[in-house]
Amino acid sequence: MGEGHDLNAAQMMMRAVIVFLLTLVMIRLAGLRTFGKKSAMDNVVLIILGAVMSRAIVGVSPFVPITAACFVLVLVHRLLAWLSVYSGIIGRLVKGERICLLKDGIIMEQNLTKAMISHKDLMESVRLMTNEDGLGHVKDIYLERNGELSVIKK
Repeated sequence: MGEGHDLNAAQMMMRAVIVFLLTLVMIRLAGLRTFGKKSAMDNVVLIILGAVMSRAIVGVSPFVPITAACFVLVLVHRLLAWLSVYSGIIGRLVKGERICLLKDGIIMEQNLTKAMISHKDLMESVRLMTNEDGLGHVKDIYLERNGELSVIKK
């Protein structure tokens, strides 16, 4: 099927179709959460999968070892996701922990700095989630493990 500079357009198109189908199978194997949650672990898998599988299309690396490596990557992702369901320690290592940014109406300045979130970012989330321009009706705000802010009303 050719390699690298020896690939003609038809061979590269065939590789692209095969890689697309194989990657689709891999993503389905990884689980819906890979595209749904966008955690750090999910993003790492998606970036590596895209970078490595592109090498199979253009013939820079041997096709079978590349696809085998990607299948292993997806299986490791699946295993870590499964283990994190049953183990709090692995969950914290792989996904992190939520950070409290506002507790009982009091802004946790140190946690804002730790999370690299400004007061303007915090207020933007409050406006988007509560349709209000103040903290009067907000009890708590958390930076969740997936990177999103959650606002708990009083």
